[in-house]
Parts: sequence; C-alpha cells; structure tokens
Amino acid sequence: MPIKTMNDLNLQGKTLVVRQDLNVPMKNGTITNDKRIRAALPTLWLALDKGAGVIVLSHLGRPTEGRYEEEFSLKPVAARLAELLKRDVSVIRELRDANAAPGQCVMLENIRFFKGETKNDPTLAATLAKLGDVYVMDAFGAAHRAHSSTEGAVRLAAQACAGPLMAAELEAFAKVLDKPRKPLAAVIGGSKVSTKLALLNNLLDKVDALIVGGGIANTFLAAAGHAVGTSLYETDLVNDAKKIMERARLLGKRLPLPVDVVTATALAPGQNAVTRPADAVPDTGMILDIGQKTVEMYVQILNKAATVVWNGPVGAFETDPFGAGTKALAGALAASDAFVVVGGGDSVAAVESYGLADKMGYISTGGGASLELLEGRALPSVVALGARS
Repeated sequence: MPIKTMNDLNLQGKTLVVRQDLNVPMKNGTITNDKRIRAALPTLWLALDKGAGVIVLSHLGRPTEGRYEEEFSLKPVAARLAELLKRDVSVIRELRDANAAPGQCVMLENIRFFKGETKNDPTLAATLAKLGDVYVMDAFGAAHRAHSSTEGAVRLAAQACAGPLMAAELEAFAKVLDKPRKPLAAVIGGSKVSTKLALLNNLLDKVDALIVGGGIANTFLAAAGHAVGTSLYETDLVNDAKKIMERARLLGKRLPLPVDVVTATALAPGQNAVTRPADAVPDTGMILDIGQKTVEMYVQILNKAATVVWNGPVGAFETDPFGAGTKALAGALAASDAFVVVGGGDSVAAVESYGLADKMGYISTGGGASLELLEGRALPSVVALGARS
C-alpha cells in the first residue's frame, strides 16, 4: 500500500502536528532510557529545517483518561527533547493554546489526559486534526491502536502523511513479509505460545526455517513428548504446538527443536547451571537457555539465511548464567550478511545490551505494532494513512 510521506509535501511555513511515540521508561520522574526521543529527532529536524512549526503529540504511561496526573506529565520528555534539539520546547496544557510559529517546536501534554483519546472519539480527533496544516503520523509503536491521535486524526486532517520513522519501519517489515530475499528464517522466542500463536502460524507460510526459543520452545518440547520438569510451558497449548509442527512437516519447512538445554532448579542469579540433552530434563529441572549444540545448529541455519526476523530471546538472558544462547545468536546475526530485523522489546534490549544494535539491518521501535504486522494484521494507523495517499 503506497503511503504519502513528509517528502511528498510542501512543508515550508506550515504547522505540522506530529504524533510520535515518546512513551519512555521513567523512574522517580527521571527518564531512564531516551532511545525513543532520539528516534524522533530526524522527523523533527526535517520539519524544522523546512521552516515548519511543530506541535508534538505523544502518550506517556497509563494515566486516568481525561485527568491531569503529574506523574504522567510529558514535561521531562520535553526537557530532554529541548536539550537534543538545542531549542526551547514548551509544554501546552490546553488544546486551545496549541500553536507553533515557523521554526518553533512545542509539545502538547500527554494525549491521554484528553478525554476520548483511547476511544477514538471523533470530536477529539477532529480537534487534533485542525491544530495544524499537516498531520504527521510517526508513532509506529502506537500504530496498532485505533485512537484519536493515531487513527482518527489521520483520516480527518486536511493533509496527512507518515513521518520518516514510520516509513522506515514499514519498509523494513516489507522486506521480511512481502518480498524477502530467500532463504527467510525467523527466530521467535519469549515466554508463551499463547501470545505468539497467530505469529507462528502466519510466519510458517512465509519462512523457510522457524526457530523457537524460551518458554515457547518448552511447550514445543513437551509436544514432542519430552519431559520439561518445572520449566515454564503451557499445557493447554501442547496440541496447538503439535499442529504447528505437523504443518511445518507438510509444508517442508524447518522447525528445529533444542537438542540440549541449560537447566537449573530456579531462575535466580548464580544458580548451578547444568547442560543436559533436551530429552533428559529431571523432574526438578527448569529449562532456562539453549545449550551449545543447539546454538551451533541454529547458527548453521541462520548463516544460510538471506533475511532474518527476530522477535524474542531464546533464554532468560537478563539473569546470569542463562543468557549465553541469546548472546551467541545475536553475535551470529550481527556477523551475518543477511538483512536482519529485530522487533519486540526483549530481543531489542538483548541486542542493545550486547552493543550489537548498529550491526543489525533494522531495530524496530514498536513491540506490539511489530508483532501484529508479523501476525499478518493490518495496523489501523497504516490503513488510515493508505486511505489518505
């Protein structure tokens, strides 16, 4: 679906309303990671360099809708943005006061302070749409939500387009989902099959190899008839895992399971980690990572891939000593010639913790949005942008 971008419009002297995802992690009023703010900068610089005035919209946390709550104020975000832009960024409390002169950047308070945002209220959407001449949807991380600021205003604005971040995200996932260079491999980790069942089924039709990890792999091991001890797995989804394995067999797709696993009696730092064959996990054992033989098998598969999508770690990487598998796969992908897209908060966090983010093809900023794209679902914001192009 062709989507209009900022480069397709004359922005000179216009007022742009830019919806971004600045929902950064906070602790005691302090930003602990400004990655999303930095990701928004190219869009703002493009607009300001064109002589446009910019009104930034974003949500932060989960305040009571329609009520101002200081702990969810965007003031710390605006202050950090001002440092990075090297210009003042004032925070506007009331919609009627939201305006920006050419070359000026202001920020409307947390969009969820305004009643009707999450219900996609058409009155609020129309008000947001009329704040400027052009409505720019650049919040990929919120693109899966049909809210007033992410979908309604896009449809009602005089002109609407995607920002550079949104365009880059869609382009990266198109390289995976639409016309990928083959072979295409997917690494899908995480704790539960239930959260990624649609994803696994959709990808199985597209990939040449599907690697599962984490608690998801435990459910597949149980489906293969292996005892998994006290490991995290979903007993009610064992039959679904069996069906996916059978589909893979009928489609001629590779769906390898771990041949060895790292176990301990509890998920806690400093545990006595023991590597065992995947079919020899004791009743008191908890699978917390993949073993070296499995790493080597997975790396062989990934080394043959031309395109890889990775969503979710293959072990409890945050807790030492259960991160070796995830780190090894990250290293292999960083050294690969394949186009690698990393999506999902945990897998992105893992790659960044290893200092390998700049060696991947694309690091997605949207957890839920990227998951829904990979599931084959249409994102409301993208559909709305397509209707305006």
